[in-house]
Amino acid sequence: MLALSAAQAFAQLEPTGAPPAAVGWRAETVAEGIAQPWGIAWLPDGRALITGKAGTLHILNGKRLEPVPLEGLAPVFASGQGGLLDIALHPADKANPRVYMTMSTGTTSDNRTILVQGVFDGKRVHGIRTLFRVEPGKSGGEHFGSRLAWLPDGTLLMSVGDGGNPPQRIGAMLAREQAQNLATDHGSILRLTADGKPAPGNPLASRPGARPEIWSYGHRNIQGLVFDAASNRVWATEHGPRGGDELNLIEAGRNYGWPLQSYGADYRTFIPIGQKIVAGMTGPKVAWVPSPAPSGLAVYSGSQFPQWRGSLFSGNLASADIRRIALDKDGNVVGQDRLDIGARVRDVRQGPDGYLYALTDEENGRLLRIVPK
Repeated sequence: MLALSAAQAFAQLEPTGAPPAAVGWRAETVAEGIAQPWGIAWLPDGRALITGKAGTLHILNGKRLEPVPLEGLAPVFASGQGGLLDIALHPADKANPRVYMTMSTGTTSDNRTILVQGVFDGKRVHGIRTLFRVEPGKSGGEHFGSRLAWLPDGTLLMSVGDGGNPPQRIGAMLAREQAQNLATDHGSILRLTADGKPAPGNPLASRPGARPEIWSYGHRNIQGLVFDAASNRVWATEHGPRGGDELNLIEAGRNYGWPLQSYGADYRTFIPIGQKIVAGMTGPKVAWVPSPAPSGLAVYSGSQFPQWRGSLFSGNLASADIRRIALDKDGNVVGQDRLDIGARVRDVRQGPDGYLYALTDEENGRLLRIVPK
């Protein structure tokens, strides 16, 4: 039963537990064999490019996954949560598309998230160059982000994690405090041009001391990001600490509160972090307690599941499922249900055939297709 009253919808900001099981679907394996796959991008011809966390790229040809050489790729810092992460194709390119990827690079003592871009000629990605480097660098292997989403005006959104859990520090501050520091990129969503420059019209560009690429801030670690063309809305899911994972409706210039506003607790002390509501900060549409650990986010518009059109689908690592999030016309959450996958889900995307696809975060990672049952 998905329909909820306004009061019930607000109550989803309290501990929720697992939602009820979705019905009428099953998962089938399309292909397997990628160690810890991370992101999917669909080519104009219907094939897919899939990143592997260790720094590999693969192409789906039918039911076969074949390696794709990456010529000129910077050294990948594949440690902890770092590695080769998301992938997106320039939406204007029909042949030899520009390929954009986020990744971590550097060393244990000095690393960062970067955005790179190359050209796929059907066999390889060549001419790879770094378009953007997150500043400042950090140490450790936590909280790199990082998802990509194109906007209709041709600009690119890129999420960046806050840098890590206490006692992790960046400079003189705890890493998580950087999410409120507009002089750094950490804990934010950036809006960039196709060449990796700060996009014109960014909301904080005129604020003294603020980095001009920042589009929203106060985020902990966004690993789900999608633009909904039907509603002209941007949605993001982010990892909270112990409890308090969030679904947020993203609007330019907004402060989403981390770590001053949170539904989670410190991993070490179990003490709640911040307050649930802070004046002037934007609260989540859903706060999941306990944490499902969301990664990957899609909005469904296909014909294979007409009853699911307009819903968001969030992959989850810890709960090994996909959450369907039903929305009303105003963007309010009116219900949730759960597709039990039985494996850590790293990414969820809609394919050009109108089916949902998911990547499992395993050593023998699988590409799954969700089909009617």
